[in-house]
Amino acid sequence: MQENSKEYLGKEDINKLFWKLSLPAIIAQLINMLYNIVDRIYIGHISDHGSLALTGVGVCMPIIVVVSAFAAFAATGGAPRASIFMGKGKKDTSEKILGGAFSMQVIISIVLTLILLIFGKSFLLSFGASKNTINYALEYLNIYSLGTIFVELTLSMNAFITAQGDAKTAMYTVLIGALINIVLDPILIFMFKMGVRGAALATIISQAISCVWVVKFLTSEKSYMKLKKENLFVSFNKYILPSILLGLATFIMQSSEAILGIVFNSSLLKYGGDIAVGAMAILTSVTMFVLLPLQGMGQGAQPITSYNFGAGKVDRVRGSFKVLIKYSLTYSTIMWLIIMIFPQVFARIFTPDKNLVAFTSWAIRIYGAGIFVMGIQLACQMSFVAIGSAKVSIAVAVLRKFVLLIPLIYILPNFLANKVFAVYLAEPVADFTAVICTMILFKIYFAKALIEKVSV
Repeated sequence: MQENSKEYLGKEDINKLFWKLSLPAIIAQLINMLYNIVDRIYIGHISDHGSLALTGVGVCMPIIVVVSAFAAFAATGGAPRASIFMGKGKKDTSEKILGGAFSMQVIISIVLTLILLIFGKSFLLSFGASKNTINYALEYLNIYSLGTIFVELTLSMNAFITAQGDAKTAMYTVLIGALINIVLDPILIFMFKMGVRGAALATIISQAISCVWVVKFLTSEKSYMKLKKENLFVSFNKYILPSILLGLATFIMQSSEAILGIVFNSSLLKYGGDIAVGAMAILTSVTMFVLLPLQGMGQGAQPITSYNFGAGKVDRVRGSFKVLIKYSLTYSTIMWLIIMIFPQVFARIFTPDKNLVAFTSWAIRIYGAGIFVMGIQLACQMSFVAIGSAKVSIAVAVLRKFVLLIPLIYILPNFLANKVFAVYLAEPVADFTAVICTMILFKIYFAKALIEKVSV
């Protein structure tokens, strides 16, 4: 990224700039989801024990989600702050934030690796592994754990590439990893007969190559912000702690998915049995498919908002938010309509079972009733993060999942005759309530932050 990248983020037409940065981010999100699905398809086709292997790896998913969530401290904590200081013309500060974030993720990776290797089996058993699946789960997790550092650095450092307005290079990071993983999976799983261990090894090799790509870019002349040795040991309180606080909201959002999965599944198993739990697996996959492009839009808007907020260009900050919420709400509304009208189409993608398709088609209309308002929710939440408003972004994240959704999963069945309906209904009730609260907070605090920026 050349020196004139400041003019690129601070002067180019916002609408055009938004799509220039968002499209690669959206594509990267979808590619990432695609190769995770392909990974599971390969595992499911392992001869003789594919279903057990797939179940075992499925039990690992909450742990993998939490591991990935730790990258948020740099990705949505450090990267937006680096963009803000870029806007202020303080390149040295942005590079110190980058260096501090890199060191932080290395330390986090080492700690996580040790925890997973020591306590991995206990975690897996508590997340639902049985005597039939625990060996497959352990085979996958033990190898995956060794590649934690590659996962953390790839996810976290790639955000700093996006933060300086180079979304296309950031997209290549994901594309490289995805293609290598898809190619290696059948070779290691079937040709070398490594089974589940082959799938895990393919994942960490692909992440390692992506990691090398990211670090090489950030240390090259192409990067506006450079990763330098002298910035690896910076003040914790000045450069690292603020990034942790700002990234905490995203960490809570992502890691809480593991908790939500356990809460939803236990309640649905109690009231509806295996078919209700099976439907939930499909619902979460569909929801992920809908939300990932929204996250891509938020990632595209983040460098524009952060840079111009740092530069004091309040009108462009407002303009960036208006563009983000316009397209986010339009997209989420269109997807909501499609899901409501053709629920069975989404169900059949994941299963040929007629009973499960019928049940899921009913459940998705309940569970997904509030999907359209998520365009507002994510636009507001990502904008809070983009201007460095750590406290409010944390409050919004905690509100929807911990204050509203989890309690509602347990409360609503006490007031409705159809208990399964009540559990699924918790999602849209939490969505609508959270959006109302978020809009009020946004009206107050976002406007206040911009007024304070003008007065500085």
